[in-house]
Amino acid sequence: MANKDAPFGLRPVGELGSEIQNGGTSKYQIADNSTNAIFKGDMVKLLTTGYIERSDAGDLNNVGVFNGCYYIDPTTKKPTWSNYYPGAVNITTGTIDAFVYDDPNKLFEVQCDGTIAQAGIGDNANIAYTAGSTVNGQSKLEVSSTLAGGTANLRIIRISEDPDNSDISSANANWIVRINEHLYYNQGAGI
Repeated sequence: MANKDAPFGLRPVGELGSEIQNGGTSKYQIADNSTNAIFKGDMVKLLTTGYIERSDAGDLNNVGVFNGCYYIDPTTKKPTWSNYYPGAVNITTGTIDAFVYDDPNKLFEVQCDGTIAQAGIGDNANIAYTAGSTVNGQSKLEVSSTLAGGTANLRIIRISEDPDNSDISSANANWIVRINEHLYYNQGAGI
């Protein structure tokens, strides 16, 4: 049966091993007037300035997955919670606080942009970014079907148990992944 082609970014589904799944996020900041939009489910990286922005394929300083932001809207002057950061918000009061699933052992469900065979489990793949929805703030990020063999953003853990998207012989299956190039997991130098 064909899988549904409906990407949703990275959705938290658990932890490696028997670790407790608490769904917790940590607070980071987005730089005032940052131009890159970030959607709920997009992977984010830490910059040398201490702020976060959306990750791209091959980025190493990934800290997790974006789960929304809070700021004082510069036009309405009202506190605003949003599933996505639209980009170019020039705040006049406070900061732009982003909430990120940043546990390096967190597992995520993500749709594939093509097909990955059973033999791809344990391999690495980069993210395939497409801008998300400005209507509901949801990401459209996918995992690339081109396996890296070497280093890449994500590690393929297993096929999802989603009955509508678990046919690995068909494009757009959902997979369970872990962030492979995570700033808090890698043993290399900091940013």
